Amino acid sequence: MTSSLLIRNIRPMGGTSADILVEDGRIARIEPGIAAPADRVEEGGGRIAIPGLVEAHTHLDKSLMGMAWYRNEVGPRLLDKIENERDAKTRLGIEPARQSRRQALASVAQGTTHIRSHVDIDTVHGLSGLEGIMRTREELSNCVDIEIVAFPQSGMMIRPGTVELMQKALELGVEIVGGLDPAGIDRDPKGHLDAVFGLAQKYARPVDIHLHEPAELGAFSLEMIMERTRALGMQGKVAVSHAFCLGMTDVDYASRLIDELAELSIHILTTGPAARPSPPVARLRSAGVVVAGGNDGIRDTWSPYGNGDMLERAMFIGLRNNFRRDDELEAALDVCTHGGAKVMELEGYGLAPGCGADFVLVEGETPAEAVVTHRPRSLVVKRGRVVARGGVMEAGS
Repeated sequence: MTSSLLIRNIRPMGGTSADILVEDGRIARIEPGIAAPADRVEEGGGRIAIPGLVEAHTHLDKSLMGMAWYRNEVGPRLLDKIENERDAKTRLGIEPARQSRRQALASVAQGTTHIRSHVDIDTVHGLSGLEGIMRTREELSNCVDIEIVAFPQSGMMIRPGTVELMQKALELGVEIVGGLDPAGIDRDPKGHLDAVFGLAQKYARPVDIHLHEPAELGAFSLEMIMERTRALGMQGKVAVSHAFCLGMTDVDYASRLIDELAELSIHILTTGPAARPSPPVARLRSAGVVVAGGNDGIRDTWSPYGNGDMLERAMFIGLRNNFRRDDELEAALDVCTHGGAKVMELEGYGLAPGCGADFVLVEGETPAEAVVTHRPRSLVVKRGRVVARGGVMEAGS
């Protein structure tokens, strides 16, 4: 591994020009005119340096990237999509290790340095998805860090045996306990949340629950999640993905929920969805709630969209939240960098001396322009090593 790297003429977060010196995988100095010798020197060309992008919500085991076009004729219900996908994995030959590697590399080439991936655990496919992602995680460990959520996509209470498989996944080293729509899918919110939080307590793991349930139904489930978080002392260890209910028309009710989320340090992960009610990012952040971003499913049986670009996702989050000012667009970028890092509890993350050398050079006069134009990433650095250039992976990465 290269022990030292010097990049000249970069602008940290769009500020004044400086050089950045990396030694042994960490940022040693950021200042103008660094004269220290280095094993490798790169010219930054005045580009903006940002911390590595964080993909805090995706599904690496499901992507169809690199496969034949999938003709999507799936019904409108969430359950329709779940059942179709479970069958399609076998019918289409969606091999988890191969597909997760394709998606992960596409993300890295666009500046992602950390990924949280939900991986389906069900009684049809067992732990095969997990085994594939774990293989990808090991093979790509030099260019991206992958954190895994055991995700009961098909339900837990309605599919006996799933809880036991979730337990096996955690025993294999999965970092996060996942959950899904306690009322809408399992139709047993108490049983579902008892199982999720029971596993979290037994294995000392955080929780990340998909909550697609809308309006008052979603608020009911969210209140049950908050009750358990408080009762079990799990403040700061619980995340809710999607949380469409926070975009309900009853703004006062949603505001009360947001204040309680802040009190309990429950994190929210959003995709900035185009067609569903969306958690109000500015209101959440002003209340002190950590908000992170993710692409969710990419080119899968649910949706034909997505390319793994978290800078583009920052733009989508900005669009969905009517962010127009430069400071608002910078907030959307923060959601896709520091927000994800906080949710994933990344140590030494950032763009300062002493931080891990995970950063990206992006094109633009300002960070806001970089978000809006999201041009190919000039340089992606992971642990002090250049892993991608111009949107293309480096040979040997």
